Amino acid sequence: MSAQACLELGYVARAHGLRGEVAVKSFDPASETLGLVERVRLRLRSGEEREYALESFRPANKEDLVAFEGVESRTAAEALVGAKVFVYREDLEPPEEGEFFQGDLVGLDAVDEKGAPLGTVEEIWSTGEVPNLVIRAKGRPELVVPFADEFVPTVDLPARRIVIRPPEYLEADDSGDGG
Repeated sequence: MSAQACLELGYVARAHGLRGEVAVKSFDPASETLGLVERVRLRLRSGEEREYALESFRPANKEDLVAFEGVESRTAAEALVGAKVFVYREDLEPPEEGEFFQGDLVGLDAVDEKGAPLGTVEEIWSTGEVPNLVIRAKGRPELVVPFADEFVPTVDLPARRIVIRPPEYLEADDSGDGG
């Protein structure tokens, strides 16, 4: 599977019920993408990839409940827990100008406005009004930045790079003036 052919949407969080349903946590809890597609690709924890047709979809409070064709028991559903969920780009409408698929942000190199490396966008947490980018680098504390223009002035998908303006409290810590 090429990185460009599919878009990471979220992950299988848990098995649901006894008939093979799973709960999928999306990067964007407001996303209705799973309700619009007929198939997904799962990357299991083992690294194996499988395509599944969606049999049913229903949004729930903090996740989506999904049944895949051929997954008919709780045991089969439990085997999918932890799998990354991808959708095929060809099955989606392209984003509008200035908009991005959140899954496209995962894996981007994060730099500050001066070009200094901050790490890699490894996750997206949707816990508030705007999603938060989780940026990690070896030997550095995890950086969580709201995905808003104030903190993310530039996203350059072709260059696989995102410019981050860290929140003020981080800059204050670096200034050495104590506040």
